[in-house]
Amino acid sequence: MNQLLGVLYISRKDVESYYSKPPLITWGLLFPAVLILAMYVKDPETYLDVAPGIIAMTLLFGCTSMAAIVITFEKRCGTFQRLLLAPVTHRTIVLGKVASAAAYGLATSLVLTLALLLLLGMPMANPLALGVGLLLGAAIFSLLGLIASVMVREVFEAMTLMNFYRFPILFVSGVFVPLAEMPGWIRPVAFVSPLTYVVELLRFGVVGRNFFGGFRLPAVAAAGFVVLSWFVAGLVFRHCINRS
Repeated sequence: MNQLLGVLYISRKDVESYYSKPPLITWGLLFPAVLILAMYVKDPETYLDVAPGIIAMTLLFGCTSMAAIVITFEKRCGTFQRLLLAPVTHRTIVLGKVASAAAYGLATSLVLTLALLLLLGMPMANPLALGVGLLLGAAIFSLLGLIASVMVREVFEAMTLMNFYRFPILFVSGVFVPLAEMPGWIRPVAFVSPLTYVVELLRFGVVGRNFFGGFRLPAVAAAGFVVLSWFVAGLVFRHCINRS
């Protein structure tokens, strides 16, 4: 129970100190909103091909960026070192940081999704698949952001490190081009990207169909990435903290 309270307090502190600032809120919403609006204006009949991908992209950048900003900033200020001295386990700290970053990414993604539903008439074929995709994606991407942030000391270093995998996977994970329309040689690369399974879950939630022909396979694959990311995050966190 004490460790659970620790998770809640760490997450609450991060939300109040960092995530509730107006610039972060507008940054998280403005870019994806403009991008999806441009797609809609260009061709209202086919904007649904990219809508699930844009929602997933918003989740990816929101979760990874916030996890990196908070931890690297606190490491510079020395507050992160004081947190390590608190009577909580390393897993509690990791979960608290991940929970707050995931909350930010989920909030921006949900606002974008509601705007698409209410303003552009986006359908909702399977709300459960959409919800599962958002939750699993938020967990994966927040853990990836934490992994990058504990390995470096500066915010720009964390952002540079994350961009090595964020931007490449955008173009191989079905965000802008559905998997079915991709060349056959690039699909094996897409299958090792966690973003692929999040996009396909969201696509199934929106239009009721996806490349995998259902909900179960991408959900199981995304859950597997959550477990793998949690394991790697724990190892990296302990190694980097002990080294410092």
